[in-house]
Amino acid sequence: MQEFTNFLAKQSPFSALSNEDLERISSKIEVEYFARDSVIVTAGSAPLHHLFIIRTGSVEVLDKGKVIDQLGSGDAFGHISVLTGLPPEYSVRTSEDTLCYRLPDPRELIENPASLKFGHFGTFNTRHRLTASALLSDAQSSVTRYMREILWVNATDSIRETAGRMNEADQSFALVQSREGLGLVTDRDFRKKIGRGEFSIDAPVGGMMSFPLITVSNKATLALAFMQMVERGVNHLVVVDEFDKPIGVVRAMDLSSVQLRSPLLIRAQIESAQSIDDLAAASLLLKPSLVELHDNGIPSLHAAGLMSAIVSAILTRVLTLSSSVTDPVPLSWLILGSIARGEPLPASDVDTAIVWADQPGVTDPSDQITNNAKQMLELMEKCGLERCSNGANADNKLFTRSRSAWVEVSSGWLTDPTRAGALLLSSIAADNQPLTQLTLGRTIMENIRETTRSREYLADALRFALAKKPPIGFVKEFIVDHSGENKGELDLKEGGLAPVASLARWMAIAMGDVRGGTIDRIGRASESGLLLGDEAEILIGAFTDFHQLVFNEEIEAIRIGNRPSTWISPDSLDSLTRSHLRESFRAVSGIQSTFEASWIKRLP
Repeated sequence: MQEFTNFLAKQSPFSALSNEDLERISSKIEVEYFARDSVIVTAGSAPLHHLFIIRTGSVEVLDKGKVIDQLGSGDAFGHISVLTGLPPEYSVRTSEDTLCYRLPDPRELIENPASLKFGHFGTFNTRHRLTASALLSDAQSSVTRYMREILWVNATDSIRETAGRMNEADQSFALVQSREGLGLVTDRDFRKKIGRGEFSIDAPVGGMMSFPLITVSNKATLALAFMQMVERGVNHLVVVDEFDKPIGVVRAMDLSSVQLRSPLLIRAQIESAQSIDDLAAASLLLKPSLVELHDNGIPSLHAAGLMSAIVSAILTRVLTLSSSVTDPVPLSWLILGSIARGEPLPASDVDTAIVWADQPGVTDPSDQITNNAKQMLELMEKCGLERCSNGANADNKLFTRSRSAWVEVSSGWLTDPTRAGALLLSSIAADNQPLTQLTLGRTIMENIRETTRSREYLADALRFALAKKPPIGFVKEFIVDHSGENKGELDLKEGGLAPVASLARWMAIAMGDVRGGTIDRIGRASESGLLLGDEAEILIGAFTDFHQLVFNEEIEAIRIGNRPSTWISPDSLDSLTRSHLRESFRAVSGIQSTFEASWIKRLP
């Protein structure tokens, strides 16, 4: 029996149990052997009274005969039926000879059933949680899985003829070949543009095509393709091969899960809102949608990318609906921080900035622009988005400047780190995404690329970035707060996400390319030689795990109506997760130390 106890003590949901409870459960274990291709659980059968823990081997989880998950040693199955009293929703079949521990409902065997951590399955596992949709469980599979065959038409074909061919082919789209290049028409275009009388039904279809094509690589996952649909606000993506040749089309309606499509529906409601009140009502759907995505196994960084797109759409719509607010000069609104990088948490606030066009001879417009920005931010908050509590807002003149002023000040930051606030402000400005007047808004990003970064700046900026340390101690497992409301807890945002994001940002500035988020930046640093060996893989894995854990905690807080927090008590984690977290902290800390000692030699 000791072997059973030792094994269960290392596995969720039993790792938090006392030795006495583990022994009670172990005494009820039955060992069962199943040959390959044995069906252990049949979907729709009577509710289960025993759950299974895999000791050796592996099993496949099937939904209507389709494999949606694969489980290995230490994983449990059948527990959902046991816990709910409902018939099992999925079948389970062995994929090799498998040895299982079979045990009755553990809640009836222990003193404190609440200590069972069923809710923490998959916190740091790469496996997706079981869901009611095979699509969601296979969010990492290729977009080509749902790709439709292309219907080709010529730009000179009439709209009537094209609509007929689409109807015959049972397609909602057609790709248009024209002298200008390839375009796309959809049934939505027909309804909107012909219904409004913009085109005659006998007009050439090329006049109403969308051009250029919005494409996605055939190497992309379903989750990434869906995220691109939300970001671009479209319902069709053209799938292209490595030579950018169209090979198919994926449609939002083919991603049939209501849960998966809900962010796209929110995006549509945001863009169709005709008043701030309408927009506020649509924005209320954001957090419930994040909870739903989380519950359906979408990885946190994919959900964060969707959140960034929706937040950007909300602020863009606020600016569009506020026609009564007139700016004195053309200007670009920017989003900063984690939302700009595409990796916010559910409770992240919104950092904003403004770049305005230089207008010689025009009275200094800064006061009017910041006053207008204050009104915009108030409307944004009415839509449920919180402004930055640390002052990185467009109504703060530190973050609202003319184009020439931004060029001057950002050049100064990159050459003279002794200037007031240079290190902090340059790091903030490196994470930006323009929402309006894109050419104007790229001013800061382009200046970082074009300005020669001094060695002095890079050295001081690296020390600034590496000041963010993982909370790992020499004696204790973790360094936690010793007083205040977070006593005994550690801040996973400051101690986990920030060290990796700060180093990735520094590398992006050093290379003069601050596009994308933390993982994109780490990838480019690895390609350039700034990161060596498996350093990039370690940093990406740690960042992904930190983000998932904080995201999980914030979602749970939202679910029960508490204010989300990035603080977590290590004691609340199961032993496997705690051990994984400790090793991730140590790995990041080790890379920080190595990089600090060798960065000069690594610079391209």
